Amino acid sequence: MAEEAVVHIGDVDFNEEILKADKPALVDFWAPWCGPCRTLGPTVEALAGQYRGQLKVAKVNIDDNPKTAETYGVMSIPTLILFKEGKILDTIVGLVPKERLEAFIKKAL
Repeated sequence: MAEEAVVHIGDVDFNEEILKADKPALVDFWAPWCGPCRTLGPTVEALAGQYRGQLKVAKVNIDDNPKTAETYGVMSIPTLILFKEGKILDTIVGLVPKERLEAFIKKAL
């Protein structure tokens, strides 16, 4: 079975899925009640498909996983954090156009 383009992770599996990932990772911190998060979601999913194999893309629901959100200082959503080799490379907060998100991703590739 093919690997999903976007994985849903949480407090329990964040370290294993992101910090120990063998490729750069983009983590989308979101919540179902967040309008901008729902707007950004399809863009994140499209880019996950586009960069499949080069980039791991994960979503963390902050309502269900408050520990991970707190650990990374997520105060507003959507927050996108780019990780490489287990370290934060960069962060974007808020709704951004696809072009800006794509340039953000390319920093890690």
